[in-house]
Amino acid sequence: MSEFRVLVVCTGNLYRSPLAECLLRHRLGETGQEIRLSSAGTRAVPGTPMAAAAEHFLLTRGADPTGTGSHRLTRKLVERSDLVLGAATEHREAVVRLSPVRALSRAFTLCEFVRLMRAEDALGVVDPAARFAALVQGAAARRGAAGAHMADDVEDPLGAPPRQVQECLARIDDAVERIAAAVRIG
Repeated sequence: MSEFRVLVVCTGNLYRSPLAECLLRHRLGETGQEIRLSSAGTRAVPGTPMAAAAEHFLLTRGADPTGTGSHRLTRKLVERSDLVLGAATEHREAVVRLSPVRALSRAFTLCEFVRLMRAEDALGVVDPAARFAALVQGAAARRGAAGAHMADDVEDPLGAPPRQVQECLARIDDAVERIAAAVRIG
């Protein structure tokens, strides 16, 4: 497999989705050269900069927020993606409405994907893009049996007190680390 495209979606593309995009890029490092990451928002105002708290969080973890600016979710972005990770159920649903055939088996909430993926789905697969594809296939196969969980949503930190903002950012950080660990070899 030559390339694997991941799209992360939230509402404004200011906190949750650009944070997950940048953290995943950082965590995959050299392993992720075949992984193309982007983010968008269902109600994003194009070009709006990432929230300062999210940018600071990235910098404290050695991740680079350069090049982030909000993008509006489009059907084209969905159809060009191999995996779409929504911050919440509403984002996954918006993605599926834009492209039901393409997105139905490729769209998850971030936490749902972490809950459903199993590293053994990619056992013996060395190529990171192919590993990602195997993880998506396994998670999609498990979706019906596992059921939905309210805890799959990452709440929007916009306007929340600083403690809630930090909890949200830490939750995304943990989920991204689990995904990156499953994609990396060794």
